[in-house]
Amino acid sequence: MEQPSFEHSPANAERPDVSIIVPAYEEAESLPELADGLRAACEEAGLSFRVWIVDDGSQDETWTVVQQLHEDDPRFAGLRFRRNYGKSAALALGFERARGRYVATIDADLQDDPAEIPRLLDTLEEGYDLVSGWKKDRKDPLSKTIPSRFFNWVTGLLSGLPLHDFNCGLKVYRREVVKSVDVYGELHRYIPLLAKWEGYHRVAEQEVQHHPRKYGTTKFGTERFIQGFLDLITVVFLTRYAVRPMHFFGSIGTVAFVAGFGINLWLSVEKIVFGDPIGGARPLLLLGLLLILFGSQMFTTGLLGEMVIRPRMEDTSAYEVADAVGPADSPAGEMSPAIEE
Repeated sequence: MEQPSFEHSPANAERPDVSIIVPAYEEAESLPELADGLRAACEEAGLSFRVWIVDDGSQDETWTVVQQLHEDDPRFAGLRFRRNYGKSAALALGFERARGRYVATIDADLQDDPAEIPRLLDTLEEGYDLVSGWKKDRKDPLSKTIPSRFFNWVTGLLSGLPLHDFNCGLKVYRREVVKSVDVYGELHRYIPLLAKWEGYHRVAEQEVQHHPRKYGTTKFGTERFIQGFLDLITVVFLTRYAVRPMHFFGSIGTVAFVAGFGINLWLSVEKIVFGDPIGGARPLLLLGLLLILFGSQMFTTGLLGEMVIRPRMEDTSAYEVADAVGPADSPAGEMSPAIEE
């Protein structure tokens, strides 16, 4: 297999080719084998690397293993949460510490193959901003695969980003991408969508190998699908209407108000022309009034949203500048520094 060519920086210890983020929650048994796989994959591809293992409040010997890995090989570093905060928090902290030209993420349970990272980086070098893995031949029970496929289909339909596997833990990014996205709550599933929202539209998907779980049990239950759906609604709203809330609330308000007004107008015509009673045993009057009231409330919510975001949108520092040419109008001392960890 042809390996990607990388331009190594003079100080690879400080600026490795790739920073690898590994969220780990009670994965003491799998970490040594994962470390061996990551080391072998990167060294074979000629990649300088730094691995950040984020212990998400494990109660087993995970942190002890991380300390031992660092003692044996300083390229393996660790961060430890005092309690369990979740995968999104672990990734966010890892992204903050990442210094590599590229950033890769991989789960600690050995179901993802470390040897896939150089292949994904090879694809990234073709001009993409991020490459997401696709566990096409997934080695999980039907109780996980069937709901996951439905979830990915709905997510692709609503988001407009047609990925087969949003929740695959194996992904690679250009460094500037992970420095631009805010990952919190349970939004780690939607990092490609968050990146697209920030202007990184060049997203690719590549099939990767998937292995059965070797140690322990899965840390995710059926509740993750409910949480995932709620997070999807959050992300879709944020990506489409965060800077124009009136378009969202105003559209709903318009439909409701017009429907309510139409109902009450028809009742008024019946009263005037045919002499039919408006109220009495006819609940349409209440429905019409309710729709008008609801529509008015949606308009008010949209206006309040516009008032909240307007100061932010008037501040040009809220916009991320990808590139620039020509002299700066402000003194050099006032220029924003390049992003550094």
